[in-house]
Amino acid sequence: MGGPSTIPEVHDFLSRLFHDHDLIPLPFQSILAPIIAKRRTPQIEKQYTEIGGGSPILKWTKIQGEEMCKLLDELNPESAPHKPYVAFRYAKPLTEDCLEEMKKDGVKRAIAFTQYPQYSCSTTGSSLNELFRIAKKDGYGDQGSVEWSVMDRWPVNKGLIEAFAQNIKTALQQYPEERRNDVVILFSAHSLPLEIVNRGDPYTAEVAATVHSVMTELNFCNPYRLTWQSKVGPKAWQGPQTASAIEGFAKIGKKDVCLVPIAFTSDHIETLYELDIEVKEEAEKLGIHLTRASSLNDSPIFLRAIADLVSNHMKDYDAGKIGPTGKQLSLRCPGCVNPKCGKTKEWLANGGKDLAVAA
Repeated sequence: MGGPSTIPEVHDFLSRLFHDHDLIPLPFQSILAPIIAKRRTPQIEKQYTEIGGGSPILKWTKIQGEEMCKLLDELNPESAPHKPYVAFRYAKPLTEDCLEEMKKDGVKRAIAFTQYPQYSCSTTGSSLNELFRIAKKDGYGDQGSVEWSVMDRWPVNKGLIEAFAQNIKTALQQYPEERRNDVVILFSAHSLPLEIVNRGDPYTAEVAATVHSVMTELNFCNPYRLTWQSKVGPKAWQGPQTASAIEGFAKIGKKDVCLVPIAFTSDHIETLYELDIEVKEEAEKLGIHLTRASSLNDSPIFLRAIADLVSNHMKDYDAGKIGPTGKQLSLRCPGCVNPKCGKTKEWLANGGKDLAVAA
């Protein structure tokens, strides 16, 4: 999604977010979205001010991409040098900014590599729809001018799981040894509207797969639960909400809780404000000793994991073992109501060529 790097960028970020029907389906969206964005801007500006005056997600994404490409140059010297480009959905650099930079550099081969480990039509799907839209609009990146392949999900990647597990082990060391094994590990992921979940979106299942893989890596050392955060608006969203779960644990006497942001690969507003300030303040009022496992950010284990992911993808693609997209991406949700998805998936499955051109 990206995040506003400065306070003046907050309104435009919110406006783009609430206009995105893939993420937040609203009735009369073109009318309601500007109203909601304007109303929420002062509150969200305050939150970003409290975490330092803006989101650090661009900083971390650039660091991750640059360090990944350094490793890629060593792992795949035949295709070096490699360069990372950032395309955020709601904050600069936007997809059009990314494609413009790629065009100036003369890029002919590109991998769309989602930084959401778990796929959702509302996140990765929306970003890929936007990539297709901008490429068609601007005439660069479509019709074979760029050869695309896609890495659309990686929820149980070994390096990803190891990085999460290592950060959890470090966080658990903050508890006295005699209480450590009873600490509740509370995984928290960004929630989704239930109408998206119920039409067959794979996100909740893939988040659960990540959680189970992490706990397997930890030998199920502690009790754990998966909860959901960042609900917006009056509609029903996937639950239980993280804050509500913590309140419930307090009632049953579970006073040691370790939060783990399991669907994010770097710090941003949902970790630094929602978890570290809002949820933590409520937990303290309830007498809960709450800690949080560090986000992946510049974890060496994580950086090596994404480099290995891309390296293996490139080698398998060049060897003809895989196509431009995986089988999961080609399958639309059984209850899909978005015609854009089908067109985007067809375009990507043909490596960025129109079907007529591919034929």
